[in-house]
Amino acid sequence: MGESYIIAIDFGTAYSGYAFSLTSRQEEVDPHVKFWGEEVGRETPKTPTCILFDENEEFVSFGYKAMQTYLKKSEESKRQFFFNCFKMLLYDKTITTDLTIKAANGKEMKALKVFAEALRFLKEDALKTIEQNTGGKKFTESDFTWVLTIPTIWDNSAKQFMREAATKAGIVRNGTGNNLVFALEPEAASVHCKKLPPEGFIAEKQGGNKLDQSPGTRYIVVDCGGGTIDITVHEVLKGGVLKELHKASGNDIAGQRVDRKFKEFLRDTFSAEVWDEYEEKCPHEVASIMYDFTLFKKIDQDIEIICPLNLGMMAQKKQNMEEFFKHVQGASWDEGSINISKQKLRTFFEESLKSITLSLTEILNKGFKIDYILLVGGFAESQILQKHIHDEFIDNCKVLCPFRPQEIIMKGAVEFGRNQGVVASRKSAYTYGLCVSVPFSESKHRADKKYTNNEGYWCTDVFSKLVEIDEDVGWNKTRKESACPAEGHQKQITLAFYRTKKKNVMYVDEPEVEKVGSVVVQSPDTTLGIKRVIDLEIKFGFTEMTATATDRESGSVYTVKLDFMTK
Repeated sequence: MGESYIIAIDFGTAYSGYAFSLTSRQEEVDPHVKFWGEEVGRETPKTPTCILFDENEEFVSFGYKAMQTYLKKSEESKRQFFFNCFKMLLYDKTITTDLTIKAANGKEMKALKVFAEALRFLKEDALKTIEQNTGGKKFTESDFTWVLTIPTIWDNSAKQFMREAATKAGIVRNGTGNNLVFALEPEAASVHCKKLPPEGFIAEKQGGNKLDQSPGTRYIVVDCGGGTIDITVHEVLKGGVLKELHKASGNDIAGQRVDRKFKEFLRDTFSAEVWDEYEEKCPHEVASIMYDFTLFKKIDQDIEIICPLNLGMMAQKKQNMEEFFKHVQGASWDEGSINISKQKLRTFFEESLKSITLSLTEILNKGFKIDYILLVGGFAESQILQKHIHDEFIDNCKVLCPFRPQEIIMKGAVEFGRNQGVVASRKSAYTYGLCVSVPFSESKHRADKKYTNNEGYWCTDVFSKLVEIDEDVGWNKTRKESACPAEGHQKQITLAFYRTKKKNVMYVDEPEVEKVGSVVVQSPDTTLGIKRVIDLEIKFGFTEMTATATDRESGSVYTVKLDFMTK
């Protein structure tokens, strides 16, 4: 295929957007980014990750539009389902297809539907935008490779959940699953930053900044999002491809933690009694204050926030406005406005900055010789964050931040969709293995694992290691393994996959070993008994794990769908 049509959706915790490219594979063109916010007098590369459903759970709107509708109406919006920043639901949780999610009005909806409708909106908007940019040429989903960005610290179950949501959204149809690719957010950022000219970075008294592309250059990508901080260490290899040097790490103490601290400050200032009543009666106004605050988060100076009417009225019932601010350090009341000093503003960042500093120090202490720290993601637009990281680490390495850190991941995701081999190898997050039976050995095996069949004594539940935790796994490398049936007359053979954070385990039922999927292979011809061979091919290096099993006798091929979600 000479043409390379790609749409990358950056589905973020706080903001979402997309970029696309309609060029031939040879052409190096900066991907197009859709801009949002006309209805609120803004022009931003991403739109708030907010979605509104009516009382019958029918989709109404997404992004700025959803936020505006929700903030305007008070009576009707109480009955509607408004979801904001719902992506964090997938972090560090046991994910099931039945997972539900709470709307602002306290009512619940199926999470899969909420995610699917958000993706459907972004998909349809992207196709519409492309049509307008190509003189009305009609495209369908299957004309594109779709790239979905995800945090590296997500578990496989979250990726599977997103694939199911994308299928429900019509991005992939059953049987065309190959046109959906996951790009890990820091990797996508890394791919695009490699191409940026020096003027693409904010110069911090360093002059002539550019990410050096000579082999051996090592850098840490810090993806500062709304929900998660995602950290990956890359080394540039020959030919400009990347190698992951250190298993991705991160946490959920990101941009939204700063918002939470600001909200806590308002609650402490106005008292729990006033604030809780206000939050219950005027959730749309609270959302409005929080939205204004996201703009103030980018600057490092004194800020002035207009106090909403209802908050003022509820507070004044209790006491004069000045009274509330009497014992508050760094904030004051000024005729309808709350003034916050820049020192006070910085305190909202403390917890988040401390956690980023700790993670980076940990990596630098491992003895990697790091040349750069690269700050990307929407939260990286904050001057307080940029300055803090710069001051903390300038003695160790250069700190770079691209001018438009929010767009970087989307653009890089498009490039990643075009060339997935750009990240040549990754560290395995787990030790993976297969459950097998082996001839029983008195000296080696546990007596309770012994069983007998026509062929002799066997040991069951043995963990046969396929790949070890922290092992370098090439992006398109396959591991080959073969298995035999336990009984000669078996017509179907079940192959079960397991994973653990330990380097070595003997049996699949040991503590901290979990099953991640199985496949049933039909082997109708039993002539060869237990000498029949099933050939397995497993790909660990992609952003998702896939496996195929082939019955050597009949030639039947089975694709293993590893199921990471608990039903």
